[in-house]
Amino acid sequence: MRAVKTVLLNAGNIKRQDRTTAEDVILIRAMRDSNVPKFLTWDLPLFAGIIQDLFPTTVVPYTDYGKLQIAIET
Repeated sequence: MRAVKTVLLNAGNIKRQDRTTAEDVILIRAMRDSNVPKFLTWDLPLFAGIIQDLFPTTVVPYTDYGKLQIAIET
């Protein structure tokens, strides 16, 4: 249940930042942002497949994390 709470709190934060984004996109971003850092490399395609099965018509736009992404990559 903690994982569900984490996703919902993350979704609420995303919704507060941008109220115009569709709720399915917000939910996918929240699930992705709270789960992907915990996964191993070979788990990522499985997770992407599950998301695709749950939301087959939803396209999530690229999220620019700016300086954080650059710092992570270096």
